[in-house]
Amino acid sequence: MFDIGFQELIIIFVVALLVFGPDKLPELARNMGKWMAEIRRGVYMAKSQIDNELNTEFKMPDDEIIKNLPKEERTTDSSPPDSLTQTTEKEKS
Repeated sequence: MFDIGFQELIIIFVVALLVFGPDKLPELARNMGKWMAEIRRGVYMAKSQIDNELNTEFKMPDDEIIKNLPKEERTTDSSPPDSLTQTTEKEKS
């Protein structure tokens, strides 16, 4: 995630120790852990909700649903509808 090495972590810890002191540092670390857990939980929930929405939107219909469709909707013929073919026949004459 972040490209932080061991030396950088030690420097951050020493600066935090100097700024907040040894009494407040454990409390600060505990609060940071809770915030990180909340952020991760929120990101996970948002991601799962987006995935669920996309999966339901692009889900293929079941075979049972396709069998129950009217005959006109079941065909996958790419020919134009009857109304368009009649119009073109009238234009030809």
